[in-house]
Amino acid sequence: RVGDLLCVGGTVGDAAGALPLVLGEREGASAEASALLDRYWSPQPQLALGQALRGKATAALDISDGLLADCGHIAAASSVRLAIEQAQVPLSDALVRWAGRERALQCGLAGGDDYVLAFALSREELPGLLADGWPIRVIGRVEAGEGVRLLDAGGKDVPIDCQGYNHFNA
Repeated sequence: RVGDLLCVGGTVGDAAGALPLVLGEREGASAEASALLDRYWSPQPQLALGQALRGKATAALDISDGLLADCGHIAAASSVRLAIEQAQVPLSDALVRWAGRERALQCGLAGGDDYVLAFALSREELPGLLADGWPIRVIGRVEAGEGVRLLDAGGKDVPIDCQGYNHFNA
């Protein structure tokens, strides 16, 4: 609903950060590489958080195709626009150390297979969920319009170069 917060249930991009390791394009035996590979090979669906959001979230989806792509699915199904604040996208320390800040952000925005929940939530619901200890990060808001916007720290639109995985591309 317009006015809702756009949230995620944890960090994003780790699985995409591990992909060069999985494909043999990069080697690494560091703690960071190990952490990313763990997230790639053993994703942890947020079933308990999903249950906690029942009756509270106005929309929810797990991030399998990438944050931008899956937020696009929510926006289309809900006939709204989702505004994502680039600086609020949560990235793990391991991903930032492994890939660098810019590449880590790219992984967080367009990389899939994290299976972290992205969801819309009224402002009134957030304090109770945070008090219960859920790892919720507010990354934006729901607006009137359609599609997805990416915003810089000053609130200006950032061009979106990548959308994430598209099942219908050849």
